[in-house]
Amino acid sequence: MSSGTIDIDEFENADPDEFEERTDTERIVLFLDEHDDRAWKAATIAAELELDTDAVSAILSRLKERGLVRHKRPYWAITDDKERLQAAYRLHQHHETAAEQYGEEQLEDLQTDEMERVQ
Repeated sequence: MSSGTIDIDEFENADPDEFEERTDTERIVLFLDEHDDRAWKAATIAAELELDTDAVSAILSRLKERGLVRHKRPYWAITDDKERLQAAYRLHQHHETAAEQYGEEQLEDLQTDEMERVQ
């Protein structure tokens, strides 16, 4: 698909949202969830998804803080807490829908004089 074209049969048989761009975080979570029977090195995930290894490592660390992935050096796997994963996905979808409906807000626009400055 990097050429800017796809086969018409692929186009006709695709889901309506199949070609939407996903964030790197979404791609990593989907990859790990689709391969939940394995644990992966960050570099291998990066290679599979054609992403920068350092970026994948940073994203995995953030996902670990949120309890969405498990880590045993040097391997990473999706959480085994499917309810937590589903809740995170629902929250993500809620934010995406709100951003589509109302536009993305800038923190500075929402800040009042009574609030502390966020750096």
